[in-house]
Amino acid sequence: MSLTDALFGAFAIPFMGRALLVMLVLAVVAGVVGVLVNLRGLEFISDGLTHAVFPGLAIGLAIGGSAGLLPGAAIAALAGALALTWLDRAGITSDAAIAIVLTATFSVGVIVVSRSGDYAGELESLLFGRVLTIPPGEVVPVVVVSLVALGTVLLTLKQQLYRAFDAKGSRAAGDSAMALDLTLNAAIALVVVAAASTIGTLLVLALLIVPGAAARLITARMWWLFPAAAIFAAVSAWLGLSLGFAVSVGAAVDLPAGGTIVAVFVIGYGLVLFVSSLVRRSAGRDRVRGTPSRVTPPPSPDAPRAAAPGAATARRAGERR
Repeated sequence: MSLTDALFGAFAIPFMGRALLVMLVLAVVAGVVGVLVNLRGLEFISDGLTHAVFPGLAIGLAIGGSAGLLPGAAIAALAGALALTWLDRAGITSDAAIAIVLTATFSVGVIVVSRSGDYAGELESLLFGRVLTIPPGEVVPVVVVSLVALGTVLLTLKQQLYRAFDAKGSRAAGDSAMALDLTLNAAIALVVVAAASTIGTLLVLALLIVPGAAARLITARMWWLFPAAAIFAAVSAWLGLSLGFAVSVGAAVDLPAGGTIVAVFVIGYGLVLFVSSLVRRSAGRDRVRGTPSRVTPPPSPDAPRAAAPGAATARRAGERR
């Protein structure tokens, strides 16, 4: 298989084309939302929301089959966002609130899945996703949910950034901390809903966390963080699907698509981290070379010589006499 076939030709196949479309939309939206997650330090809350989706997926699958996955996940995710926001505003530490929601919801999901006949198969599908087997009828709902999450963030982007950098100033300006937190948690929940039905609940966190963290290494300009994260996420998703197809078809090694995509995300972050460290080290050496020397240069032979301290003292003593 040639490189062109792996990167472009593979997506002429209908199921690969659907997977690419869904992953590109999802990756771009998750990258933009992930920047705010990174700036606010909400990585653990995002982890809690990914697990809160699990019982909704399980209940939706038990009631409506594959068509019930998205509605069930949406209800569970929004309920989890409300619960986490309320617990945080009630004064309970965020780590404790997340742990409560995470363990309670995940246990409910496991109980629901265990009642089905194909326990192992359904659990694997919910945890690790089904990127390559997305039905055509689920493409539009997943894209719509992702775009709703993106629109929710863009409408409050300036207020979200203000709160991320100066929470007290944001409150003094009249912004509602409760409303902004609930809006951001709802956007995270919607991204989790869209991603959970494709790459699974255990791998969603990579799409939310890695692009934002990589963007912080790529640029220090605030408004460039969002396009940098979106481009990084889109390219990683594309390369992950291409790599999985090339290895599975060309080398006859069956690779899970979701795990391969996440692995490419992590490898991409490692490369960005390596390159940024080299750039910082080179910049540090250039600054050291450009620092002017503090050693006093030797006097010119033509310059008048200053009198020695002892001679000056003796001369002043003679003048007083």
